[in-house]
Amino acid sequence: MDFRDRLENLAEKIPQQLEHIQTEEATKNALIMPFINALSYNVFDPTEVIPEFVADVGIKKGEKVDYAIVQDSNIVMLFECKTAGTNLNQVHSSQLYRYFSVTDARIGILTDGIEYRFHSDLDHVNKMDEKPFLVVDMLNLNDRVIEELKRFSKTSFDVNDIMSTASDLKYKREIGHRIEAEFQSPSEGLVRLLAGDVYSGRFTQSAIEEFTDIVKESLRLFVNSQVNRRLQSALSEEPIVSEPATPLDEEGAEQDHEEMQEKERTVTTTNEEMEGFYIVKTIMREIVKPERVFMRDTLSYCGILLDDNNRQPICRLRFNGSNNYIGLFDEDKNEERILLEKLDDIFDYADRLRATAEYYGG
Repeated sequence: MDFRDRLENLAEKIPQQLEHIQTEEATKNALIMPFINALSYNVFDPTEVIPEFVADVGIKKGEKVDYAIVQDSNIVMLFECKTAGTNLNQVHSSQLYRYFSVTDARIGILTDGIEYRFHSDLDHVNKMDEKPFLVVDMLNLNDRVIEELKRFSKTSFDVNDIMSTASDLKYKREIGHRIEAEFQSPSEGLVRLLAGDVYSGRFTQSAIEEFTDIVKESLRLFVNSQVNRRLQSALSEEPIVSEPATPLDEEGAEQDHEEMQEKERTVTTTNEEMEGFYIVKTIMREIVKPERVFMRDTLSYCGILLDDNNRQPICRLRFNGSNNYIGLFDEDKNEERILLEKLDDIFDYADRLRATAEYYGG
């Protein structure tokens, strides 16, 4: 089993284990020790992994950090562990912070077994940064994250290599958050910057408020146009083929007759369907992570699902006729088809879409 397989295998088990994990010790045994093992460090070998690592820190004697990772007789990483589900934003990693300055470790990891926050001393030597340079959510692994994690494995660990990229990772992450915040609510500085070249009037408070809405909408339209251009380019080269949706289970959801005839046929996803999907995904991000919203296209409709589960439909985009319709579901999974004059009309049904996801427990 290679590195990727070990991580993905661990990640797949987490949802089933969470309801049985109530303590920090259970979190360590079920989630964190297997994670350290996945990095190829033997948790049962004290020359590689030291549990309850003790060192005297100033006037504090005998304080412990949960795990210290050893290579070539040197401490290279420290783990401070919290109970699964802990809000790490509200945790002050005091032990980790103090131990960082009195060991040779350049990597300090705060974790609840689901989220791993990697800290270093990029801002001040021997003083652990408050903000992590890498955050890993085990429930949302992707190729980029797996490649970054591989740097911390026993066979690949090279502190100089890690430090050479840590700074970029940290600032890219923080800038990414800033860009996301600007898309959600443009700051006055951004509004003045973008509107300054097109508006010759004086920036009064009312003008700033007016242009804030204009900038927000302009950013959204720009992203949509870029997505559509990419899609159009891809479609011109090769059609997007999706797996036909499978029937909903016996819990009462409707199953279209056409769907049963699609299994051996090719489905092409249109630009409009992709744009509609991204609108729904944007709406849903207020209550669920975007990664949980999936699309399955069929010949008769484009289904948007929670957790890629046919038993959890969010809506259906019926864009294959002369008019565009959205299919919305009630608590009993009965579908109501509503005519859309334009794609942006989907935003008018944001509350109903979010309510549908909440039927499934959000």
